[in-house]
Amino acid sequence: MKPNSLRELYLEQLRDLHDAERQIIKALPKMIDAAQSEELQDALAEHLDITREQAARIERIFKQIGEKPSGEKCKGMQGVIQEGSDLIAEIKNPNVRDAAIIASAQRVEHYEMAGYGSARAYAELLGEDDAAQLLQQTLSEEKEADETLTGLAESINVEAENEGEEEEARTPRKTRRVA
Repeated sequence: MKPNSLRELYLEQLRDLHDAERQIIKALPKMIDAAQSEELQDALAEHLDITREQAARIERIFKQIGEKPSGEKCKGMQGVIQEGSDLIAEIKNPNVRDAAIIASAQRVEHYEMAGYGSARAYAELLGEDDAAQLLQQTLSEEKEADETLTGLAESINVEAENEGEEEEARTPRKTRRVA
């Protein structure tokens, strides 16, 4: 069903976010397993717990307004997760893989921030003050997760770069002959 009112759009966005959270709950354990850095594993595991709470928050909003959360497939999140999963699967170097996990996780966070920001704005306009507060809480958590990932990237990306330089130094270079 295509939304024809702000309320319908709001409900569609909430359903989309609910499905996105469910997809993330399935994807995060795979990212945790693929990560080498204990700090990254811990950050992702902590965010998995928070993500479960975020999905429950959306379910609470639906219960308050007498609607069901099912029915919408978040194709955008599906694509973001699949792209990250494909990339991570191809990388053998553990430090480079950790850097890719961070980049993929940040794409997820940014996608969520856009969705939660819009849904919160709709809730405010529709007078759904409790829902707006819950959505703002989730938006703040997503921003915090993004900041945590940025902090981890500052060290993990350096490790990936240093390892890449070491690999290049070990790989013999072909020389060109000048005539």
